[in-house]
Amino acid sequence: MEPFTIQQASDPRAAIQAAGAAAGSKYIAGGTNLVDLMKMYVETPTVLVNINHLDLQKIETLPHGGVRIGALVRNSDLAYHPLIQKRYPVLSQALLSGASPQLRNMATTGGNLLQRTRCPYFFDISFPCNKRKPGSGCSAIKGYNRSQAILGGSDHCIATHPSDMCVAMAALDASIRIEGPDGERTIPFTDFHLLPGDTPEKETALKPGELITAMDLPNQPHSAKSHYLKVRDRASYEFALASAAVVLDIENGNIRSGRIALGGVGTKPWRAHKAEQLLQGRPSEELYSTVAVAALEGAKPQTYNGFKIELAKRTLIRALTIAGGIS
Repeated sequence: MEPFTIQQASDPRAAIQAAGAAAGSKYIAGGTNLVDLMKMYVETPTVLVNINHLDLQKIETLPHGGVRIGALVRNSDLAYHPLIQKRYPVLSQALLSGASPQLRNMATTGGNLLQRTRCPYFFDISFPCNKRKPGSGCSAIKGYNRSQAILGGSDHCIATHPSDMCVAMAALDASIRIEGPDGERTIPFTDFHLLPGDTPEKETALKPGELITAMDLPNQPHSAKSHYLKVRDRASYEFALASAAVVLDIENGNIRSGRIALGGVGTKPWRAHKAEQLLQGRPSEELYSTVAVAALEGAKPQTYNGFKIELAKRTLIRALTIAGGIS
């Protein structure tokens, strides 16, 4: 780990000013991802701006009926909050499927949005990686790529996005509130994470110095009819090989509309817009199978991860069946 200094911030503006004043600065809250990266010399910030004392730890109902989640709300607190469990169960389920209780007690909602890939070639600085050093190459494409993405990759990067929470947030049509040197702005969740393209080092739409302050969930009563399903190599403390978050609007036994996001298979939390267009009518195995095929359309497997296509289809079908049943 390289030497660094820590600065305390008492409010968002002070944090933003501190980050802007020092080249190579990073915000730190729970630190469950950043500290690991610093130990591996993947991240080498010279200044850490401690934001743990900011007033961003509330979960509150908004005037229009939606819910605002402060960026410093711990993952455990969010997962077990009665309002989230009742109205957005898919989010609670996703959070509880990730990491371990100890990590969830430390990890923050904002930090979860920014966690970086667990690609082994990204973590090992002895291998070339375009995310760490643009233009150096992607070791995973020719290497052992069993855990890598089959959707959204490019010739420069096939690293899988690791978050469970973000898959649920994508399916819930969340939005992200940001404060920065130029003021405040809001980004739709599906626009926040970027595809690698030829600039895989650019992972999010954040500008330099910007700070995530909250996430907003819309007021959608049908979000209670939702489910998150995660398939992994072991039962706990493991990243997804494939996961699915589904939210269904069902009336009189018919699916009126639905939202689908996939995890473990994409370079970002993968919203399956085309598949959603097909998700209408009486719940049935045939309908769910048709939707699953559409959700994986365009998948590009590598040498060792072709199994993910069928696995993701089956994961999605099972999640849809749990949430919507079969007539």
